[in-house]
Amino acid sequence: MSYIIMIITAIFVNNIVLAQFLGICPFLGVSKKVDTAGWMGLAVLFVMLIATLVTYPIYYGVLVPFGLGFMQTIVYILVIAALVQMVEIILKKSMPSLYSALGVFLPLITTNCTILGVAINVINFEYNIGEAVVYAIATALGFTLAMVLFAGVREQIAITKVPKAMEGTPIALITAGLLAMAFMGFSGVDKGLSAAFGL
Repeated sequence: MSYIIMIITAIFVNNIVLAQFLGICPFLGVSKKVDTAGWMGLAVLFVMLIATLVTYPIYYGVLVPFGLGFMQTIVYILVIAALVQMVEIILKKSMPSLYSALGVFLPLITTNCTILGVAINVINFEYNIGEAVVYAIATALGFTLAMVLFAGVREQIAITKVPKAMEGTPIALITAGLLAMAFMGFSGVDKGLSAAFGL
């Protein structure tokens, strides 16, 4: 049951974009169409899971034993950049259809701070490897949900008459703020579930 609460919390209560404000660049930049947002979410899920599985043992197997915990952020950035490049090369050779489907989204993930944020959160929250994997998947699903919802709203705004001064970025920022406020309605759900199940 604790895993279910962790999933609900990561997707709705502490959404990586709308509550923690990580990954704002792709959230605003790649969310003009629902299908584009969906592909970006899939790419983030794929890389976030691999990055968590790689950075977790690096932290506990290399950085902590050698007293290099302070190097965590720099090492994670290098590892994530290298992982994205390796995944891109492997997909290009072994699965060209998936590679062409993901297209520009894989390189964009290199600069997506949600990947780094999740890798650091996993250590800060002192999760074990199972919890780390569940948290990474749930966070990626929360990122995808926020992106797809925002893209859907932006598609509707594109066919709606908006005042001239509000066109483009201003209305997108206002919409993002309203979406974040809507997700605030989920605050406390995790505590309610924990209390209900005695966790």
